[in-house]
Amino acid sequence: MRVYFDYNATTPLAPEVVDAVVRATRDQFGNASSLHHFGQQAKAALDDARSAVATLIHADPSEVVYTSGGTESDNFAIRGVAEALEPTGRRHLVASAIEHEAVLNTLKALARRGWRTTLVPVDQTGVLSPDRLGELLTDDTAVVSVMQANNEIGTIQPIAELARIAHERGALVHTDAVQSVGKISVDVRALGVDLLSLSAHKFNGPKGAGALWVKRGTRMQPILTGGKHERNRRAGTENVPAIVGMGVAARLAVGKLAPEAVRVGALRDRLGASVSRMRGSAASRVRRLKENLRRPRRTAESVWR
Repeated sequence: MRVYFDYNATTPLAPEVVDAVVRATRDQFGNASSLHHFGQQAKAALDDARSAVATLIHADPSEVVYTSGGTESDNFAIRGVAEALEPTGRRHLVASAIEHEAVLNTLKALARRGWRTTLVPVDQTGVLSPDRLGELLTDDTAVVSVMQANNEIGTIQPIAELARIAHERGALVHTDAVQSVGKISVDVRALGVDLLSLSAHKFNGPKGAGALWVKRGTRMQPILTGGKHERNRRAGTENVPAIVGMGVAARLAVGKLAPEAVRVGALRDRLGASVSRMRGSAASRVRRLKENLRRPRRTAESVWR
């Protein structure tokens, strides 16, 4: 029997999501930008899903922009703000040293175009110190990007405090919440950020659907140009079936956040206790081995005497 443990990479689709995606693929095939019945049917489905995603992160639906996933959302957040603020002279970008490659490689790409970038190291527990961040901010810092929960070590960063410090220097704050949305309670207002990325396939939704929450009034340049989709913020015909699936997954996540926190917390505690017992047992074996090595050896000659 094979057991799947790679939920940080992706999650299986919930049965309700599969059903919703199939129905939308079959029945809601219209272009959401079309004015006829079929187009408006698709648009209504997008609006319904947008409300569900907004509820999951305690946001206003009008501030939710659909994307193809976390990577595009991260790119949109950083590139969109950087290019919007470039005329102001703010050409400094800051991120933690343990960000996802979607953020790190975006900073590298912008650095090749003349932006100055700073990666802030974390401490031995994987946490970014607010004081350390404050020391590295300058008056030309445009964006600070710090992921809420790390995809490898699970560290949850003090985003609200980091955002407060960044805002004091006039910088906008983006958080990659791909690993936290749907797993812990996420409230964009309480976090105090300006932009937040999420991806459906991390909380039992389909791949190819994600969103960027953009606080109303945030200056952004679209990174995809074309039609007037998503209120001129992201060009391209929306992936209606995948977005519908994301909406269903978002509603399911809202309903299970509290019980899942208890269940996963118990599993975490069991794992921690097991590791501690294993360490204790291993340490005991090492002590016994050292004691045996310190004891004088009984050679054949000593036994004969």
